[in-house]
Amino acid sequence: MPLNSLMQTYLPPIEKELQAAVARTQQPRLEELHAMLAYHMGWEGDGAGAAATGKRIRPMLVLLTAQSAGEDWHKALPAAAAVELIHNFSLIHDDIEDNSPLRRGRPTLWKKWGIAQAINSGDALFTLAHLAIFGLEQTTNSGITLKAAQILQSTCLHLTQGQYLDISYEDQKFLPIEAYWPMIGGKTGALLSACTEIGALVADVEAKTRAAYQIFGRDLGLAFQVLDDILGIWGDAAKIGKSNASDLVAGKKSLPVLFGLSQQGAFAQRWLAGPICPEEVPEVAAQLAAEGARDYAQSEANRLTESALSALAAANPQGEAGEALRQLANQLLQREI
Repeated sequence: MPLNSLMQTYLPPIEKELQAAVARTQQPRLEELHAMLAYHMGWEGDGAGAAATGKRIRPMLVLLTAQSAGEDWHKALPAAAAVELIHNFSLIHDDIEDNSPLRRGRPTLWKKWGIAQAINSGDALFTLAHLAIFGLEQTTNSGITLKAAQILQSTCLHLTQGQYLDISYEDQKFLPIEAYWPMIGGKTGALLSACTEIGALVADVEAKTRAAYQIFGRDLGLAFQVLDDILGIWGDAAKIGKSNASDLVAGKKSLPVLFGLSQQGAFAQRWLAGPICPEEVPEVAAQLAAEGARDYAQSEANRLTESALSALAAANPQGEAGEALRQLANQLLQREI
């Protein structure tokens, strides 16, 4: 399969580029800071390795887009590193804000080194990302580099806006369905959108084609999040790697929940009455499905999936990278419930 072959080709250079970016912190008296970043990136410490690094989906999207749009993928490596560093900056801060003790099966940075140092480490990755993007000056030109940096900075603003909404929604019992889309547009859609847009930018394609790639990434992210919401309530815990009780118990304002609230039925009455206990989850999830929330969320996932794949078709990606992009999209959008 082109995807598996290209992943094996891309991943070692991606890791090399990331390690070179993080190596900026290898200075006297900063050894522990570098160790903290290396730990979070999955390179060092107990449990280091492929499971700890994550799948590197975002840098893969950058490189696949650039190559499928007709450019040598090596030229996009600085951008691939930059988006992955931004992703990891956001994970460090999210873990603190969500009080999450584990990330990819290992203690989170704040659990090992404390909140203050974890915040600082996240800030370091944020800064390293913005330094990394300027590596495009060596592989492309100053115009492309400046535009890529602008896209990355705008994306960071959208990420923080989405996180703000997510946190602010925690204290609100009722929200309209419309409140969901700007939240996930910032938290999930923005960075995937940036990956495909910057990849197309590096390839210096015409504006229409770049816009199609950008829409593909955006809707890919939105559809992925809606599917994650479905899995978070009705997924098989053995397949998804987490309890399907956690989203309801945590009071997560997912799309199925907001739809259920809009129906003002038995589910809404139970939700508004107070926190849901783990033992209640099967009954509450069944009630939510009976009121049409699962079908509604699936229809939205299907709509966004169709939109993403249509945009990708409009971009007309070429060669094995184009086929790999289609395979990656289908893998992300056709997860087993």
